[in-house]
Amino acid sequence: MSSSSSSSGAQAAGLSDRVPNWLVPNLSGLHVTAVLIALLLIGLLLVPVAQVMIVAFQDPATGAATLQNFIDFFRTSLFRESFWNSFYVSAMSVVVATAIALPLAYITTRFHFSGSILIQSLGFIPLIMPPFVGAVAMQLIFGRNGTVNLLLQDWFGISIPFMEGLNGVILVQSIHYFPFILINLSASLRNIDRSMEEAAQNLGSHGMRLFRRIVFPLAMPGYIAGAALVFIKVFDDLGTPLLLNVNNMLAPQAFLRISSIGISDPMGYVISVILVVFSILSLWASFLFMRGKDYATVQKGGGGMAKRSLKPLEKTLAYGTVILILLVVLSPHLGLLLLSFGTIWSFAPLPDGYTLQNYITMWQGSKTFILNTVLYAGIAATLDVIIGTAIAYIVLRTGIFGRKALDYLATAALAVPGVVLGIGYLRTFHQIDVPFTGEPMANWWVIIAIALMIRRLPYALRACTAALQQVSLALEEAAESLGATKRRTIQKVVIPLMTGGILAGFVTSFATAAVELSATIMLVSSNNDAPLAYGIYLFMQTPSGRGAGAALGIVAVIVVAIGTIASQIIIEREKKLKASSDAH
Repeated sequence: MSSSSSSSGAQAAGLSDRVPNWLVPNLSGLHVTAVLIALLLIGLLLVPVAQVMIVAFQDPATGAATLQNFIDFFRTSLFRESFWNSFYVSAMSVVVATAIALPLAYITTRFHFSGSILIQSLGFIPLIMPPFVGAVAMQLIFGRNGTVNLLLQDWFGISIPFMEGLNGVILVQSIHYFPFILINLSASLRNIDRSMEEAAQNLGSHGMRLFRRIVFPLAMPGYIAGAALVFIKVFDDLGTPLLLNVNNMLAPQAFLRISSIGISDPMGYVISVILVVFSILSLWASFLFMRGKDYATVQKGGGGMAKRSLKPLEKTLAYGTVILILLVVLSPHLGLLLLSFGTIWSFAPLPDGYTLQNYITMWQGSKTFILNTVLYAGIAATLDVIIGTAIAYIVLRTGIFGRKALDYLATAALAVPGVVLGIGYLRTFHQIDVPFTGEPMANWWVIIAIALMIRRLPYALRACTAALQQVSLALEEAAESLGATKRRTIQKVVIPLMTGGILAGFVTSFATAAVELSATIMLVSSNNDAPLAYGIYLFMQTPSGRGAGAALGIVAVIVVAIGTIASQIIIEREKKLKASSDAH
């Protein structure tokens, strides 16, 4: 046992010279696996993105390196307007999302508040609906002739432009992405050392002054993390502006240039470079903002902020605020449900009547979309957990040179907008033919599945990494001491113990890939190859198809909801089993 233990310890530390000879073939196999995965990620992520970068800096006529494309971009009024609109919408979405998330986070963590767990849970629901799915429903509720404005007109004779132009994009995106701020901010508020709050109170700081000078600054790490995610997600989003017919933003402009003019148009690539750069700059800016500042608590396990009970008037105001916010953030789901059952919904607070015909029409017209989605998302999720498990093992259990770079490379897909990856795939695979058919590989349905796999790999990787971290290295050492090879140990010991995490990663990847639009909309060559998200987009293009599109949207929401709940159940079950085994 001691010989095996020392060899495993040497392997984990990267001391390859102390590894016994009988282990060398297995270590070589892991090296080969690492190289193959690196080549796969380079070919399917870095090369397409590099193609986008190269074309952006090329002269379309001569192919020579040039900055003229970027000069032309900033000289064109439409592109300048799109750039500032994207920046404005992203910044305002952070502001509105903060206005939604901050009261929910503060009330549920600062006060003894009945139903706080339910409120937090309801606050996370918007994440299970892709923003483009609820965009049309939001128009019917908050639009110029929507439910809210019709009631305001009848009661007070006023109308509020909630959904006019960029306002609509801001509202939809804020409602969808505010849970990122809610989750991170709530966690930070719970981790504040209450002794700091008590010290401030002893010095005379109370109420809003206490919150502004002590509480919120200490919770800043969580807030910045959530706000950065909201900014990046909104800046890169394609589906919501398209469905709201707001085309003067960067992502829609990139899509329209490539889809209407063609893959030779340099402006689509210039916009793609700007999208990638801004994603990276946003993360970098959030890092710079936090650098050099100390947010550490005085004691470990300080117990979070001291909770206090609300006075009757305070409780009324708090419940009123929470109910109003929840009504707003759940309105897309309610509107989508009403639209899916509605007959005609126009110039009226509610649909004129209700029917199941929309679901019948949806099923008759979208069976291909649903079957394609099951196929594409299934392939993507399966490959994700296989690759994610391999990367997790290489990073955590070996000393292979460059293993951290492999982890970063797999996670880098988070910084690449879907529309950029789609454009990169079009450019990279357009001139490569599918074997035996002669069709461009960019038109092959397999490319859609591969794009979904790359887009969702970071989710599966994090789940697989967390699962492997809970598997004791001693179990592998014991198996090897009994004569098992490294490969057999992985197959018979490690992977079975990781089953829960692998399954959670599969479910998460499948559910989120099923509603991906930004990448797939660029790669769909015919409706026969289109997935569910693209089907929703097609249905929503005409007023007559919106009912069926809403019904298909409900299907999408159910798929994501089931996936989210299932993954959480799996993760919690694994935690309980781990705690139970540790106790025994």
